[in-house]
Amino acid sequence: MMKYIIIAVIILLAVIIVGFLFRKKHNAEIERLEQLKLQIQNKPILEELTKVKQLNMNGQTEEMFERWRDIWTEIMDVHIPKIDASLFDAEDAIDRFRFGKASKIENDVEVRIDDVDRQMNEILSELEELIGSEEKNRSEMDMMRDHYRLARKNLLAHQHSYGAAAVPLEKRLESFSPLFAEYDQLTEQGNYLKAREIVMGLADEGDYVFSLIDDIPPLLTDIHSKIPSYINELRNGIREMESQSYYLNHLELTDQLDDMEQELVVMKQNIAELNVAETKEKAEAMKERIDSFYELLEKEVKAKHYVDQHKAETSRHLELITRDTRDMYDECVVVQQSYKIPDSDAAIPKACLQTLEDLQQRFDLLKSRSEEKHAAYSSLEEELLIIQEELAKIDVIQHDFTSSLKSLRIDEIEARTRVEDLKRQLQETDRMLYKANVPGIPEEMDVRLEEAEEHLFVAMQGLQEVPLNMNLVDNYLVKAEKSIEDVEEKAKEMIENVLLIERIIQYGNRYRKTNPQMHAKLMEAEESFRQLRYTKALDEAATAVESFEPGSMKRIEVLVKEEAWRV
Repeated sequence: MMKYIIIAVIILLAVIIVGFLFRKKHNAEIERLEQLKLQIQNKPILEELTKVKQLNMNGQTEEMFERWRDIWTEIMDVHIPKIDASLFDAEDAIDRFRFGKASKIENDVEVRIDDVDRQMNEILSELEELIGSEEKNRSEMDMMRDHYRLARKNLLAHQHSYGAAAVPLEKRLESFSPLFAEYDQLTEQGNYLKAREIVMGLADEGDYVFSLIDDIPPLLTDIHSKIPSYINELRNGIREMESQSYYLNHLELTDQLDDMEQELVVMKQNIAELNVAETKEKAEAMKERIDSFYELLEKEVKAKHYVDQHKAETSRHLELITRDTRDMYDECVVVQQSYKIPDSDAAIPKACLQTLEDLQQRFDLLKSRSEEKHAAYSSLEEELLIIQEELAKIDVIQHDFTSSLKSLRIDEIEARTRVEDLKRQLQETDRMLYKANVPGIPEEMDVRLEEAEEHLFVAMQGLQEVPLNMNLVDNYLVKAEKSIEDVEEKAKEMIENVLLIERIIQYGNRYRKTNPQMHAKLMEAEESFRQLRYTKALDEAATAVESFEPGSMKRIEVLVKEEAWRV
């Protein structure tokens, strides 16, 4: 029994706790909805409606004011009290722990609040638009009237500056007056939003017409005065340059200037029809073309100056390089009697002479065209620059080839000196082997010596050939050098090994009587030594001594190196 009582108490406590938690949750929701309601009540609609009363309360404004006030009154007198009553009912349901009913009431209240909030936001938005329209209208119309008066003043005071465009401009400006009057009437009637449409239309028209007032005078100055002046100046310049023997037909400037003058007539008509934007673009493009014409004429002047200044110089340079190339060709023929030159190198002088012959023909044609006055100086300059560039290339080729010919004799002298040096080096190796007083020269060393002598002999024979092939001689010398250096290195190594063997055996002799094993090994080393098998003898002797006294070989090697190369 007691068990069931405890369970019942626990269940009861759980229900109470859950009930209090739900109650707390719903109370928080009621508080949130109460705050939303207060935010609605605090929206500044009444203040904004007071601002509207300062406007002309007629027509559209009065109608809108009455509608807004009715909505506001209904919200404050009907909807807000209903929301308060619903919130009170929800609190009562919460106190009675009727949370389902409380939730339904809360949802209904939130829907009502959202609907009221939407209506009030719409009122505020429309109020802002109305009040803002009145302020913008007044400011923009004041500015528009100022611009209008200034535009009419400019048009009347400088009517001659607008030419045939003055009449259509005057008509466009006259269309502003009825719109100004309509705006004033709508404003007096309180129709500010309709007046706003008038202002915006005037702004678009004003931007267009006022820009015409500003753009047409300078544009007409370009079309009537500046551009024709430039065209006339260009015609005079063309005539003057042609009188000075300039050839300008290839530029076709006269035809293009004729086309521009015809285009100016069309542009004047376009301005009379107030088609200014396209005409302005064409005028700018025309001025750019005129600038390019000046640049073309200036280019011809500079080209003539360059041709006149460098033509004689280029002729002398061509003559000088041709003479030097012929000398190079003759020198190559002479050198080929003594030295073998690769076919590709031997063909260089002839190829250069052929190129120079072609360049001479091109230069003669250039000279003829410049004297006959039937060629543009810009094309003559371009041709002259190409000829100069080709001459510079031949100059470099000629210098490099001549240097290579001169280096052949230098290379021969150096090769003969290298041969003498190698002969001395090989002789020194022979003397070194003789002075070393070794028991004998192994067959391998004799073979190396003979091979080195043979390579040296081949190099010496190569120097005796006519014509002399220096590339082949260089290859022979490289092989001879490698062979002689190798035999010298092997000779030094052999001499050092012989001395080392002798010192090892001398070092081991002190232990022979007491160590039969070492005696036997040293005997094997001595036998290999007598057979001139020095490498094997060294290995056998070193093994015998090192096994008996580890580390002794390093001391002996140091002593032998000092002794061997002190001799």
